[in-house]
Amino acid sequence: MAYKIRKAVADDAAFLAEMLLAAFDWRGTGRFTLSEVLARPDVAHYVAGWPRAGDLGVVAVDEAGVPAGACWLRYLPADDPGYGWVAADVPEITLGVADAHRRRGLGRMLLRELLGAAREAGIEQLSLSVEPDNHARGLYLAEGFEVVGGDGGAETLSRRP
Repeated sequence: MAYKIRKAVADDAAFLAEMLLAAFDWRGTGRFTLSEVLARPDVAHYVAGWPRAGDLGVVAVDEAGVPAGACWLRYLPADDPGYGWVAADVPEITLGVADAHRRRGLGRMLLRELLGAAREAGIEQLSLSVEPDNHARGLYLAEGFEVVGGDGGAETLSRRP
């Protein structure tokens, strides 16, 4: 399947929330609903008020124009850090792919597109959080991310765009 990748815009906020759920419940167990995830401030802050100043993201759409995945970054402050927080001037990445589009290389395409956009924007470092048994961990490591910390069973990874 061919995908088109475009910049994430304000109208994508609801889809980004769905992809946040996909990233948060990456095992696909359905143990969380979208409303439960968005009710958690420690998770919802990745999409609340999208877009804010400094937000940057990309969305992949399939041949029918239906969104299939998204990758975005957001700066989070020290008093409201994310799971992969490194510093207030280091944005965190979130990557989510809809179930029907997984294992097709779409996550890699989205990540590479976001990395390029971050480079163009002059961003010097990026971070993210991933659980060691998440298959996306291999993608991140293959794309140059390195483990820089960890807490609560997840690792914090970072790289320069």
